[in-house]
Amino acid sequence: MSLEVARAADAAARPGAPGDRSSTLGLWLLLAVAWFATFSLRPVLDPDESRYAEIPREMVATGDWVTPRLNGGKYFEKPVLQYWATATAYTIFGVSEGASRLWTVALAFLCLPMVSGFARAIGAAPGVAARAPLLLAVNPYFALLGQINLLDQAFAFFCCATLFAFVLSQLAPRRSTAERNWMLLAWAGLALAVLSKGIAAIALTGATLVAYMLVERDASPLRRMHFLLGVPTFLAIAAPWFWIVQLRNPEFAGFFFVHEHFARFLTKVHRRDEPFWYFVPLLLFAILPVLGVAKRAVALAWRDAATPAGTFKALRFLLLWCAVTVLFFSVSQSKLAPYILPAMPPLALLLAAAITDDPRAARRAAWVVLAILCTAAIGLVAYGWRRNGAVDPSLAGWAALALGIALLPFLAGRRGAGPEALPGAALGLRTPWLPVALASVIGLQALTMAYAALPPSRSAKALASAVARDAIGPDTVLFSVAQYRPSVSFYLARNLRLVAFKGELEFGIGREDLGYIDDLQSFNRIWTSSVDAVAVVDPKTYAALRDAGLPGRVLAASDGRSIVVSRR
Repeated sequence: MSLEVARAADAAARPGAPGDRSSTLGLWLLLAVAWFATFSLRPVLDPDESRYAEIPREMVATGDWVTPRLNGGKYFEKPVLQYWATATAYTIFGVSEGASRLWTVALAFLCLPMVSGFARAIGAAPGVAARAPLLLAVNPYFALLGQINLLDQAFAFFCCATLFAFVLSQLAPRRSTAERNWMLLAWAGLALAVLSKGIAAIALTGATLVAYMLVERDASPLRRMHFLLGVPTFLAIAAPWFWIVQLRNPEFAGFFFVHEHFARFLTKVHRRDEPFWYFVPLLLFAILPVLGVAKRAVALAWRDAATPAGTFKALRFLLLWCAVTVLFFSVSQSKLAPYILPAMPPLALLLAAAITDDPRAARRAAWVVLAILCTAAIGLVAYGWRRNGAVDPSLAGWAALALGIALLPFLAGRRGAGPEALPGAALGLRTPWLPVALASVIGLQALTMAYAALPPSRSAKALASAVARDAIGPDTVLFSVAQYRPSVSFYLARNLRLVAFKGELEFGIGREDLGYIDDLQSFNRIWTSSVDAVAVVDPKTYAALRDAGLPGRVLAASDGRSIVVSRR
């Protein structure tokens, strides 16, 4: 079904005025409440979430908003935009788990209305524009990652904003104000994407444009890019921080561009090498609830039959974006699961154009969501039982909630909540997809809560709370021995003196005197002569130090991950 056919098929679902607008607002509020339900409840998890929570905390504490620091050392692995946003949230709301995730969770959610608005702007049928955000919410890969404090959500949002604005510019009348304004918005979005995660944004957008021009044998998109205004717009947004941070830190450019971009892409220096097909299972997992229409979606997008000859083919361009994103990161020698997140919003639109509001399709998706939630919930409980000989009550409670939420679409159907009974008319939707989307979003959040409660703890929150009550004063020296957990720094609001461990902090340690202690023997001497000190120690290392006569008393332990020792 092309967009043209879908438009005719959904004509009866076109919104009316006041009641439909109210229904639209109600639907978005409902989705927002579901999306943000637990983002402030979970402790920050090591290492990624706590790292991206701690760097902005240090930014606020030091007042230096130019040079990112982790545990006091320079940290140039990523650009600064998310740190600024989170530091601003800390300044307004205070330092907390919710404030640390606000930027990422909010931008992930905003992808839903953005894809819906874009679909309407390119002339998609009301049903297509309405289903697209719900299919994005049903996407288990997107809904799960949308709750975690990473850099990829902002990167995906700004990349897709760039992509959508570019397409709208190409569809606007030649030399019109609309063409210029959309193109300038695309340049601005590209700059923000670069400030979110680096120059991969330029590579993805550039490669997609080149691929499209080669496929279409048409270079005319280049003539509508408004380079004379666009490039200065891009540089005015993206360049100032890079220039200032380089002036203050001459070593920045070599590390950021060479080590963190070219070496990451071309070599295995980061030890994140995976097989070429690594992202294929993740892509299949993402579209699993609607896998049956994937082939049709690809075929329809490639033909883009509704687009007149000689006109920019929006759906084909979106399909190429998805393919380029997956291929680009598949070729890279460094692979992590969230990398293909920028492909998900356009993919949701392509799938929405290939699917109808058939309740049977929604019911099949509901069964898939049920299977995913049940498998994960039972797996988490079983793992907790097998590893610990018991099931944490919090883990069991959240797993049970996930199972209950998974039944929502079926309960809605049994109570007669068919197409006409559900909200969403103003979106072109009176649809059974809404309870499936809610089940996916809320159920996956329940699973993240269950995962956070699964021993051994992935966060040092409880450990830090116990230690702070008993042993830490303003003059207490804090050591981290043979490990570094950013969540310790985040919850104690203190930097730690590292011992026999560098990890990702090696760059900062090598350029400033941070009191780094290279070996355990030196630490033992310093510790023995200390009066007021606390050390967070790797358990195996602590056993060796204890056997060697390390003085002190154990204050707390963290499920085999850390032991806290006090000198007093």
